[in-house]
Amino acid sequence: MKLQAKSQVLAAPAGASADAVRYFTAKAAFETDVADVAYDLREGITGFQLVDVRDARSYEEAHLPGALSLPSGRINHTSPELPTDDVLILYCWGPACNGASKAAARLAAQGYLVKEMLGGIEYWRKEGGRLEGTLQEEAPLYFSMPAGKQ
Repeated sequence: MKLQAKSQVLAAPAGASADAVRYFTAKAAFETDVADVAYDLREGITGFQLVDVRDARSYEEAHLPGALSLPSGRINHTSPELPTDDVLILYCWGPACNGASKAAARLAAQGYLVKEMLGGIEYWRKEGGRLEGTLQEEAPLYFSMPAGKQ
């Protein structure tokens, strides 16, 4: 007897079109991506401020053009002054880093408008984005845990 394969893709049915519109519209309100940020920077479009939430040393070595440094672990209920008229675009190392998500939650709780840049600096670099900093393209591509701290 041969068993019929069962779809993993269709195991949960697709949501109704109206539900999909609400879901993806809400998702886009909180996320942007590397290509959209690169486009806006290239075209001189304003209204947002890039915020690098990685540690200060990593920011110093390489960061997106014009980004501010605000390490995620240092954001609390009295964060330093940030632009209130601009949407804050937060980024961290890459898809495996949730620092930007944590920072976005903390800053949103303080009343800031926030979006997370999907892919972080990893995908910015993979897609050929320009960098500022002391090492620029020579900076480490990923976070490395300090020896003995695993």
